Amino acid sequence: MTALETFNSMDKEALIDKFIYELPVLRARIGMTQDEISEIIGVSRQTYSSIETRKRKLSWTTYMSLLLVFYFNSD
Repeated sequence: MTALETFNSMDKEALIDKFIYELPVLRARIGMTQDEISEIIGVSRQTYSSIETRKRKLSWTTYMSLLLVFYFNSD
């Protein structure tokens, strides 16, 4: 198993799990609504809400999109 495969199988899930718990706080810090963020990342507000409340799994692609939103909208 290569280093990249190891990262893919272990670390992605751990990063996503930690990130999901911080979503409401991160969103509040940048002053955006669920609707605004969902529009930026290309999902419905219902999908984003389900991710934020841990009812729906966060994909790696959406995780990366959200990281960029928070990075480019932070102080």
